[in-house]
Amino acid sequence: MERFLSPFLIGLIFGAGIAVSGMINPAKVLNFFDVAGTWDPSLAFVMGGALIVTFIGYRLALKQPGPIFGGGFQLPTRKEIDRPLVIGSAIFGIGWGVAGFCPGASIPALGLFQPDACVFVASMIAGILIARAIRRSLDARRALQA
Repeated sequence: MERFLSPFLIGLIFGAGIAVSGMINPAKVLNFFDVAGTWDPSLAFVMGGALIVTFIGYRLALKQPGPIFGGGFQLPTRKEIDRPLVIGSAIFGIGWGVAGFCPGASIPALGLFQPDACVFVASMIAGILIARAIRRSLDARRALQA
């Protein structure tokens, strides 16, 4: 039970922070990107605060021998910047700029029954499934050519 309680509480705190900061409002996010119009710098402060908390949190957590609730830390091992990373980042940025939602903000928005969030999350899930199918198809094609 403890394995699920900790992630649930962390997600709850994250969702509450996103909701309190107003970042579940797509208009607030879109105004951040509208530098020549109704620019709203509050997203920069939210992201800056998140970076500070993450920086300190990683430093403290990685000094520990392991996570409190078992296993080991699972950190990325790849450091190269490749085509899928660049393309995925571009798609993420374009989607965020068009919709005003990112995955982190869309989930708490679901809890507030925002219809736009429902459409966004459904589209995001569909995109994930399509990307996985394309990846499997490409991997199978490469395996046949080898």
